[in-house]
Amino acid sequence: MSRRKDIDIKAMRRTLEEEREAVQRSSAATADDRNPVELDQQSVGRLSRIDAIQVQEMARATEVRRKERLLRIGGALKRIEDGSFGECLECGEDIAAKRLQLDPTVLLCIDCAG
Repeated sequence: MSRRKDIDIKAMRRTLEEEREAVQRSSAATADDRNPVELDQQSVGRLSRIDAIQVQEMARATEVRRKERLLRIGGALKRIEDGSFGECLECGEDIAAKRLQLDPTVLLCIDCAG
């Protein structure tokens, strides 16, 4: 567990776990949007097919961002477990509590991030 006394580690863990579940639900709910687009010109018009391909590409890009977020959440949960949560990976100083409250997955303090 983290040594930080200025942040509520249990609340941070709970927030991260809730976000992870929400991202996973969102991913599952939009799985069909990422499926290949049917190229049968007899059943779908050209413009409809182009629209479907555009929707598919946007869904795939969104899924990439979801996976990246899940990795960041997993990393933050691991840091909570190993006691390094809230420490800047560059300088080792504490990341400001307000910065962590805005995004508990941040890796760097404001000085090192800038």
